[in-house]
Parts: sequence; structure tokens; C-alpha cells
Amino acid sequence: MSYPIRIHLLPFDVRDREAGAKAFTSLPEEWKKIDILINNAGLVIGVDKEYEGNLDEWDMVIDTNIKGLLTMTRMIVPGMIERQNGHIINIGSIAGDAAYPGGSVYCATKAAVKALSDGLRMDLVDTPLRVTTIKPGMTETNFSVVRYRGDKQAADNFYKGIHPLTGDDVAETVYFAASAPAHVQIAEIVLMPTNQATATIAYKNKPE
Repeated sequence: MSYPIRIHLLPFDVRDREAGAKAFTSLPEEWKKIDILINNAGLVIGVDKEYEGNLDEWDMVIDTNIKGLLTMTRMIVPGMIERQNGHIINIGSIAGDAAYPGGSVYCATKAAVKALSDGLRMDLVDTPLRVTTIKPGMTETNFSVVRYRGDKQAADNFYKGIHPLTGDDVAETVYFAASAPAHVQIAEIVLMPTNQATATIAYKNKPE
């Protein structure tokens, strides 16, 4: 099946402001009027205790999850304000609502995403722009492989006994929020697997 759409890829590291600015200015003129910004870049590396973690890895997590989001927001939103049209969708996590062992830095970055989204919504209250935070629970993507430093078996074991969300589930939620009428601002969506209650409470079936 084919769709009447065009895709323009700009591969760059959101931690690199110069690369981001260069990528944006390289866009063809008709692509520069961005209507929807989805800040989705994010990661966590390791499950170390806060007093044992790798500082360089923490820098990567913070620079991606927080500073990357800020860079893209600062770059794209002024044009939205000028055109009086736009929607910023930030992908947070239920990990931002409650810390868990071995994940304090990641949890802190996702709490920051929530705070930055709420603050931006206040900053834009006198405009037609909308801001949405989407906070998934357990989602089976390459995310956990990165968390376990490439150990696919450990990542697979993490999801054993529960039916996790998929990237498609999150994408459908993004589409739902973005498709709301212009006068409707969906401020926040939390989605989890049916057998998950919080970031730290989930029921996993025992293997037979």
C-alpha cells in the first residue's frame, strides 16, 4: 500500500546544537513550517545505584533527555508562534512520577520533561499552540537493550510474564493527541500495560 506522503530525514544527534541548527537550516523552504514537534529522543544506560553510576553515561542521558528536548523546543517553537499554529508533544515516562532503584537519574530527567512541558504550556497560554506530555509505562522497544548495555537477553527477561506496550501503541496515542480539534489541548496522557499500576508495581505471570 502506498500513501501520498513525503518524508525528509535529518539524521543528527540532538545533543549537538550546531548539528541541529545546521540540519534545520538545510530543510527545503516548504519543510520549514513545522506544525508538530515530537520530542521523542531519550535513553537510559545501566541500572547502577546512584553512588555507583558512570558519570559519562549520566551526561549522555541528561544531555539527550533534557537538553536535547530544550534545544529542539527553542529551535522550532518560535516559528510556530510566528505562524500562530503548532503542537509540541513531549514523550515523558511514568518513571518521572516515582523513582525506582537503579534508575534515579533517568527518573529525574523524565520528571524534568513533565516540568518543562507544564512550564511551556504556561508560557504559550496566550497563543493557539498546544503542549502535550505522553507518559508510557513498560514499552518493549530497543530502549531496554540500551539500558542493559546491549544485553538482549536481559532486556527480553525484563518483559517476561507481562504483555508490554509497543512503539505502535505509543504512536497511536501521539496521533490521538495531535488529531484533537484545535480548541482541545490534551495536556497529559498516561498509558501502561493492563498489568502495570505504577512505575514500580506490575504483575508478571510466573512461567509454567
